[in-house]
Amino acid sequence: MRWTRRTPPRISVVVPVYDVEAYLAECLDSVLASTWADLEVVVVDDGSTDGSGAIADDYAGRDARVRVVHTDNHGLGAARNEGLRHTTGPLVTFADSDDTVPPTAYEVLHRQLHRSGCDFVTGSIAWWTPGAETELVQPPWMRRLHRDRAALVVDQHPEILGDVFAWNKLFRRDFWDDADLAWVEGHRYEDQPTTTRAYVQARRFGVVPDVVYHWRIRSDGSSITQQRASLDDLRDRWATKRMARATVLDYGSSKVTKAMLEKVLPGDLHRYFLLIPEADDEWYALLESGVREFWGARSLVHSGLPPVHRLTGWLVEQGRRADATLVMDYVHTLAPGERVPRVDDAHGTRLDVPGLPAGSVDRAAIDVRDSER
Repeated sequence: MRWTRRTPPRISVVVPVYDVEAYLAECLDSVLASTWADLEVVVVDDGSTDGSGAIADDYAGRDARVRVVHTDNHGLGAARNEGLRHTTGPLVTFADSDDTVPPTAYEVLHRQLHRSGCDFVTGSIAWWTPGAETELVQPPWMRRLHRDRAALVVDQHPEILGDVFAWNKLFRRDFWDDADLAWVEGHRYEDQPTTTRAYVQARRFGVVPDVVYHWRIRSDGSSITQQRASLDDLRDRWATKRMARATVLDYGSSKVTKAMLEKVLPGDLHRYFLLIPEADDEWYALLESGVREFWGARSLVHSGLPPVHRLTGWLVEQGRRADATLVMDYVHTLAPGERVPRVDDAHGTRLDVPGLPAGSVDRAAIDVRDSER
């Protein structure tokens, strides 16, 4: 379907809400300030126990573009799915209720969707830390993934599977329905399985380099992604990685599978490795079993992780918890931006972690590649 400037399609924005009264108004103000002409905002109050539901209702009373659905608490994936059932536009997108959306984001995404005929379009993001000296920072890996403006299939750019987020994308609703997409319910990190399916099922997807979303970095430890030290979090992380891996294996492309296993799935492991020194036995056992399940056949030394985390992954694979703890304890002493020492020898350049004898480690696990020297 094609649209003209005189008949812009309706974009439906689903905003799931749970106990975010401190942030919700800022989010809704940003969405409603969009330059897109025909906008529908469906707010799903997912059983909030604070004033979030009342704030949403107040917005609906003042702006006809806003509708509110109140439900019992079922979690983020369920709230997004419920919101979709109440949308009316041919295009859908999502916004989390503690983040904000730049005013021209939907125009940028739609322009690429319209020109390319893609099934959906994804753009870059910026970490947003209110009050910081530099409030908005575009992650280097997101800049790399969205370097060019293009229409692609996943085989042409398999690393894009690392862009797992729900909220920096604009979907054609007919594609969403035809592909039978839905957000995973009952698990954290529900974005990755669904976005992975979208990438491999799309005839083409669009990529734009523009920042189309501001992801708030909370300082209070209350966001889902700041709760990695819990068993439930790690169980959900492995579960959603399994779902995404299964989709890629079923797709059957060796190129895409290699990128998934070596670059995409390991991408956030360093955040878990940093928790090793304080981890209890049950959490660490779950970490080790997951690492062996996913990378036991092909070690994490072949992954795209930074050198010190490739080393840590190898130590975890080998069951050497004490040495993995030693390495992570040392990393915690480094200043921001400071690297683990490197030394040159007859084989090239390797890591030199104080207290870890180089002779006790497989050379591949401490090797520093040319691009990392």
